[in-house]
Amino acid sequence: PVAAASIAQVHRGEVLRDGIRTSVAVKVLRPNVAARFRRDLSDFFFVAHKAETYSAEARRLRLIEVINTMSRSVAMEMDLRLEAAALSEMAENTRDDPDFRVPTVDWDRTTHNVLTMEWIDGIALNDHKRLAEAQVDLPDLGRKVIQSFLRHALRDGFFHADMHPGNLFLDDAGRLVAVDFGIMGRLGMKERRFLAEILLGFITRDYRRVAEVHFEAGYVPAHHSVENFAQAIRAIGEPIHNRTAEEISMARLLTLLLEVTGLFDMTTRPELILLQKTMVVVEGVARGFDPKLDIWKIADPVVREWIERNLGPIGRVQGALAGTGDIARVLMRLPEIAERSVKVLEQLETMTREGIRLSPESIAAMGRSEGRKNRWRTVALWIIAATFIGILIAVRNL
Repeated sequence: PVAAASIAQVHRGEVLRDGIRTSVAVKVLRPNVAARFRRDLSDFFFVAHKAETYSAEARRLRLIEVINTMSRSVAMEMDLRLEAAALSEMAENTRDDPDFRVPTVDWDRTTHNVLTMEWIDGIALNDHKRLAEAQVDLPDLGRKVIQSFLRHALRDGFFHADMHPGNLFLDDAGRLVAVDFGIMGRLGMKERRFLAEILLGFITRDYRRVAEVHFEAGYVPAHHSVENFAQAIRAIGEPIHNRTAEEISMARLLTLLLEVTGLFDMTTRPELILLQKTMVVVEGVARGFDPKLDIWKIADPVVREWIERNLGPIGRVQGALAGTGDIARVLMRLPEIAERSVKVLEQLETMTREGIRLSPESIAAMGRSEGRKNRWRTVALWIIAATFIGILIAVRNL
């Protein structure tokens, strides 16, 4: 589809606030870009449909769904209010991050076709001359790039999916500043857990766990053997760990993983496409500053921190409490249910005392109905009791 750089132009401008002139960046959509996008997209879909019609491999790779995912991403780029919203959301997520920040949005001067935001005067990460003149610690800069991306993907489930050096700056305080939020990626909690466990499995060489996570996630069909897939994962992981730090590549890992996908009938996961692409780009950026950068050593503290916080004892308790939300709501309604039951019984007693007679058939039917209700109440109480016992056991075993 239309390249991001051809979608919009960015100009430097000034705004007057309280008598003070402030520099801003004004991003403006190019004319007729939507029509160009639709034409290019139609060509891509035509090719994908033909490929999936005649090729089983193309169907496994889900080319049509891949293009759908990318088309949604680019379509969002063409409404600059959505990019402003992404900027605002990431600003909230990263407000306490020591190594990363984003420009502020000028909402009063932002529309569908125009985005106005803070002008960034930092050093672009592709300007190696200025970085050298400023005596920037390049290995530390590489660390910031890797750890910031992983923190956003794992902690927030919302990450900048176009982190090439031209979109990253270093400000005077030594923080990374990202721009161009047209392409963003999202991961649900389930995908974040799988990503963290897969990364930790490769870091610790626990290939069996990496294989199990792939099955739990549904990435590998259940009819395959976990042991055989773990063997394939080991064949990928061991050569990487036996190499020097500068040869340990996340890009290499993803390439090798792709080679085994066909053997185990793994289909493309469109929700992970932006993540995989960005991981490769981010690693390339970081290695540009430190060729000997050990990607796994840099990733380790961020991955472990997320796992301890979300899959450790505290996270398990929070998950258990979240899972009891429905039960809690039922229990909160028990007084109301009991009160209504008492009122019904009182009405029946009054009706009987005042001479309203019930036929034997009605009494028998009511008895049968009440018996069924009692049985269901008993079952419900046992389920509630068993659930709370399970929670207590789980908490005691933490």
